[in-house]
Amino acid sequence: MKHLNFLVVGGSGFVGRHLVAALAARGARVVVPTRRRERAKQLILLPTVDVVEADPLDADTLAGLAAGRDAVVNLAGILHGPDFKPTHVELAQSVVNACRRGGVRRLLHMSALGAAPDAPSEYLRSKAIGEQAVLAADDLEATVFRPSVIFGPEDRFLNLFSALSAWLPVIALGSPEARFQPVYVGDVVQAMLAAVDDREAARKRYDLCGPHECTLRELMEFVCAVTGRRRLIIGLPEALAYLQAWMLEKLPGPLLTRDNLRSMQVPSVCDCAFPFGIRPVSLEAAAPAWLAHSGPRERYPQLRWRARR
Repeated sequence: MKHLNFLVVGGSGFVGRHLVAALAARGARVVVPTRRRERAKQLILLPTVDVVEADPLDADTLAGLAAGRDAVVNLAGILHGPDFKPTHVELAQSVVNACRRGGVRRLLHMSALGAAPDAPSEYLRSKAIGEQAVLAADDLEATVFRPSVIFGPEDRFLNLFSALSAWLPVIALGSPEARFQPVYVGDVVQAMLAAVDDREAARKRYDLCGPHECTLRELMEFVCAVTGRRRLIIGLPEALAYLQAWMLEKLPGPLLTRDNLRSMQVPSVCDCAFPFGIRPVSLEAAAPAWLAHSGPRERYPQLRWRARR
């Protein structure tokens, strides 16, 4: 790995923790800015990682942290608004400017599959604007990644479904037929590592999807099968789905918002090969390792789900 000194913005998040650990394992020095250092406790223990308490949204602070780095990675993102602009748009532009001021040419940026200026949700529109700002920087060697929903240990996706199925006998789903192609966090990290030193990856976008497409209902059925829980799953009509989301977004840590439902109107799937020759891991192969035990009694529901019985 030629690039040995990284700034990872959003490094304390789900994907960030996996990427930073992988970089450290390869001997790279990594700086991770965070507004609350305790959020990155597991990264502090890594010998080549420096967790800095700082506000990444402050342009001057960010420029100072970027100075002298071999590469900058921007993984910052939020799923729930109401205001996506500071994180997805303004921070993306600040990262570009910080690279310029600090003399950094290599930039990796995390966007989202389905991001487009005319997308139905503010999440996807804001992601598209940030993505465009990065790719418009002709003086940088930027690479953009657009994953479908990412799963893995400690994710807020399958683990949320597992938590819900643990205490809800009936699960009401909005947009049950929304389509996804879940991608394993380890494969996303491998793609980013492969892109770092690949000059052919500069100024390109890569869609990242797992090997299998499924609906939201099928994902919930999979989690129930893996955990051995029999639950009644009800798909809500559109009006009730938006009413449910409106109620849930009032919570301090919302599980679902109306903007999330609008995002799910866009199929999060792709028909391209996974980049860099990586063979993506399937949901069925990876997720049971942390969702459930692997004894014979626990594997039986998984096999039934795979056979759709």
